[in-house]
Amino acid sequence: MEIDYALLGLLVLALIIFITWLIRRNIKDKKKFEKDSIQSEIKPEKHDADHV
Repeated sequence: MEIDYALLGLLVLALIIFITWLIRRNIKDKKKFEKDSIQSEIKPEKHDADHV
């Protein structure tokens, strides 16, 4: 049984590209989640001068 090294190399390359894409997507999603959670925190109410 012979091993096709060209096919094996392509599979390894595809796997590396896929893992890199997943890591980058995870980092991007984490930054978006942190930004959204900071913006969704309860902000203090603003008091108008007319309602004294």
